[in-house]
Amino acid sequence: MKLTNGKPYPLGASVDDCGVNFALFSAHGTRVTLCIFDEHGHDEIGRFILPGKSQHIWHGYLQGAREGLLYGYRVDGLFQPLSGHRFNANKLLLDPYAKQLVGECRDNPCHYSYILEDSEQDLSFDTTDNAASMPKCRVVDYHQLGPVIPVKKNDNQEDVSLSRRRSIIYELHVKGFTQLHPDIVKHQRGTFAGLASPESISYLINLGITCVELMPVQSFFDEPFLQHKQLSNYWGYNSIGFFAPHQGYLSGDDVFEFRHMVTKFHKAGIEVILDVVYNHTAEGNRLGPTYSFRGIDNLSYYRLSPSEPRYYINDTGCGNTLNITHPNVLQLVMDSLRYWVEVMGVDGFRFDLATCMGRETHGFDTGSGFFDALAQDPVLSQTRLIAEPWDIGPGGYQLGQFPMGWSEWNDRYRDTIRRFWRGDAGILPEFARRFHGSSDLFEHSGRPPAASINFVTSHDGFSLMDLVSYSLRHNQANGEDNRDGHQENFSHNYGVEGVTDDPDINGLRARQCRNILTTLFLSQGVPMLLAGDEVGHSQSGNNNAYCQDSPLSWREWQQDIGSNALLQFTRKLIHLRKRFPLLCHHQYIHEGANVDAPGLDWFCRQGGVMTKALWSETQTRSLSLVITGELEAQNGCRQALLLMLNTDEKSLDFCLPELDNLSPWRCLLHTQDSELNPEYVSLSTNLNPIYHLQDRSLMLFYAEFKEPVHEC
Repeated sequence: MKLTNGKPYPLGASVDDCGVNFALFSAHGTRVTLCIFDEHGHDEIGRFILPGKSQHIWHGYLQGAREGLLYGYRVDGLFQPLSGHRFNANKLLLDPYAKQLVGECRDNPCHYSYILEDSEQDLSFDTTDNAASMPKCRVVDYHQLGPVIPVKKNDNQEDVSLSRRRSIIYELHVKGFTQLHPDIVKHQRGTFAGLASPESISYLINLGITCVELMPVQSFFDEPFLQHKQLSNYWGYNSIGFFAPHQGYLSGDDVFEFRHMVTKFHKAGIEVILDVVYNHTAEGNRLGPTYSFRGIDNLSYYRLSPSEPRYYINDTGCGNTLNITHPNVLQLVMDSLRYWVEVMGVDGFRFDLATCMGRETHGFDTGSGFFDALAQDPVLSQTRLIAEPWDIGPGGYQLGQFPMGWSEWNDRYRDTIRRFWRGDAGILPEFARRFHGSSDLFEHSGRPPAASINFVTSHDGFSLMDLVSYSLRHNQANGEDNRDGHQENFSHNYGVEGVTDDPDINGLRARQCRNILTTLFLSQGVPMLLAGDEVGHSQSGNNNAYCQDSPLSWREWQQDIGSNALLQFTRKLIHLRKRFPLLCHHQYIHEGANVDAPGLDWFCRQGGVMTKALWSETQTRSLSLVITGELEAQNGCRQALLLMLNTDEKSLDFCLPELDNLSPWRCLLHTQDSELNPEYVSLSTNLNPIYHLQDRSLMLFYAEFKEPVHEC
């Protein structure tokens, strides 16, 4: 193979009929060496110094090279940690633009640019070659792929991508969702192929899911401290390759197994969102290993302390923060996002610790370079953008402050709904704001209710079943003496910590699960359901199972999944949400319940309109609300939903609100124990005007206005 000057763009390894072009950004490096390995990645069979350099892009064209070639880089330059430079050509480095990584990365002293035992720590210099222990990059040619298959249109011929406010998001882990599924081929369990299996997709369709949000699938490495404890980074929030699918999720060698999975989801009418981690990398703090960015150009890729560039700014809590304000680092992120959309076919992204993405030198800025770059991009601006609106840096909590077009994980919704159903005092006004779609957080900037991603549970924290079974966290298995994870979970065990045989406690826990799920799916905003909550999955009280790649985190699959009562209830809730589109209205509702326009009113359990004095009664734990509007296409007639909520520890009587021109109310759904309320079994029965609600339960009713708005 012969190396010629090549081209500076595109970055990474690009294949054509005659060879492969290699291009790598390094502003402070003095020489870049391309290292070629045999097909197994064991032996280094060639080294080529990249001859071209154009505006800090080192490049070369390797004639005769082909797709599948394994490679890595060595970069020469200053090793001056006190000045922010950590070049060490003894270390093989991963290409930031690599489309596939091959080989396992285990912690080894050779991966560190300094001598671990040296008293000067990272100021020392290690001369050990790490190539034998380092994963390799594989050249991938994606230009022969056909066009991406878009999401299948729904029954109304409405483009699903334009119906985001009506989405049902399902957060899942690729491995955890399929690892124990008995009907998936064994070698495909825990992989993209397993997730794309007919068994997985049919389950999601039957549940009513319209959008899956996948926990990190970009290549990630396990932290050294976890490896030393015989644990792993199960969640995957430790990225090292922003283009390469995580090889542990591939059932074979085909990197486009991921794209094939997306295609199958799209054909089923389901969108795919990726949880992406561009805020930090797997290289950790100054004492971490050197895998890629640190050795390519530490001063450019990372945010360093201005006064002491030996140290990393740690707004992420993971040891380092990627320097998105640098134009070439910003380019890397933008190129990565476009690759996952245009080549891999995904529909959007959830950005982990997204406040980091909007940080400029002065702090978080809604007009940051990253946000502006996304807004002007003709491809990415059309995708779904979801922020986790916080990090641990100064001013890191930014819920409600992201730009137009963004949605945000709403943790205030999470905490409020948990406290509401736990029966906390004085929570009614806050509950009303969250149920309404959090207009106080999002409407000021012109954003709609869909800006609020409503969730009560996520991967981070208790599962739904654990939320009603544990008052304390139980994270001993994580090896940190139960110090990790959230301390305040707003949870309750209802008398016994953990599993119990007490039928009364188990009945109450099941009812609380139904209450919380019903609230989630009836609230304005976009609901997100954590995979497994619909069947009562438990993590035995572990609220930080990030390192538990085990049955503790894997989804259980019953042989007769259809017999699960909570699953059937969840399916019914999702069906009701889809049946009544006003539950996901495109604008905030500020009118009272009426026959002429969408409206929402709040009532006390005696049937009267809530007043300022009633909202201030801190010990009140009951509430009713009525939503009106064209909830269901029926000759233009207006309809109404009535929701009665009792979070008290005792049963309460509720009276109907007085609304004119309504047909008799019919019960659509309730969370009371059916064996205690046989009169509620028939959902179409007209009920009496006073209803007795069991402690900690709710009822949902439906009625029609007798006079249509338009001529029917």
